[in-house]
Amino acid sequence: MLRFIIQRLLLLPVLLLLFSVVVFWLVQAPAGDFLTSYVANIASSGSSIGADQVEALKRQFGLDQPGYMQYLRWMESLSKGDLGLSLEYQRPNTELIGERLLLTVFLALFAFAITWAVAIPAGVYSATHQNSLLDYFFTMLNYVGVATPNFMLALILMWLAFSYLGLSVTGLFSPEYIQAPWSMERLIDLLQHIWLPAIVLGIAGTARLTRVMRANLLDELNKPYVVTARAKGLSEWRLIFKYPVRLALNPLVSTIGWYLPQLFSGSLIVATVMNLPNIGPLLLRSLIQQDMYLAGSILLIYCLLTIVGTLISDILLAWLDPRIRMEGA
Repeated sequence: MLRFIIQRLLLLPVLLLLFSVVVFWLVQAPAGDFLTSYVANIASSGSSIGADQVEALKRQFGLDQPGYMQYLRWMESLSKGDLGLSLEYQRPNTELIGERLLLTVFLALFAFAITWAVAIPAGVYSATHQNSLLDYFFTMLNYVGVATPNFMLALILMWLAFSYLGLSVTGLFSPEYIQAPWSMERLIDLLQHIWLPAIVLGIAGTARLTRVMRANLLDELNKPYVVTARAKGLSEWRLIFKYPVRLALNPLVSTIGWYLPQLFSGSLIVATVMNLPNIGPLLLRSLIQQDMYLAGSILLIYCLLTIVGTLISDILLAWLDPRIRMEGA
């Protein structure tokens, strides 16, 4: 197991290098560049910018160089632990991402905890009480959760909260706490606002995981080892949680690799609709403005999270299911 983890960690820089090439190419793929968007925005406001100024800005931003030179310049910064400079904000990308990182991680963990805390008990209950009233109720909620777009659910919950509770639930802070330093009052205000975004971000994942948990547990409950353990007198709930539930968790654990970056991004549309100060809207803004270094840095972080999440999934799978052996590889 230790050898497997070391091999994966040694492979991490190679994978990130390959992903960096793909990410930079994707960001550069649309026609034009940052200056194209910049000049267009100035023209839309009724102003203009001379050709000499455009050329000077190209030299300043390094946009007069070919694409591979821009990539090498970015990789040189990454090798020093620097994510580069944002073309739009003219600030280090490390600062821009760092400002939103704490809230992004807190929101992601909150949504992740809600998802698993609801999905696993609901799936277990539905499987052990098949065709009961609550089983039908959970099944109906699962279909609604999967079929309803997150941004639509966000709009509906925002309207309900404002209409019936008189609460404005956009953002993560009240106006007076947005720029305030961290304190106990600001943390309490965050906890009062974070529940709705966390529910919106976690509802689709909860519905999917509940369905997977129910289906896999039903499959396990019909296997001979369960019948044998029950015939030997093992109590029902001890039997269920000791063997079938652990095996039914395998597909859920294996999805952490892609679920982690999805939560981290906070769903671009939902974060924009609810005015969430996480990394999602920052990525959307950088893609629209073709701020290649900022967009590339965020996408590379998502790639890193996917790799790390997949490694965590493999380790948890080996711990949950002794039949999975990694040393044999």
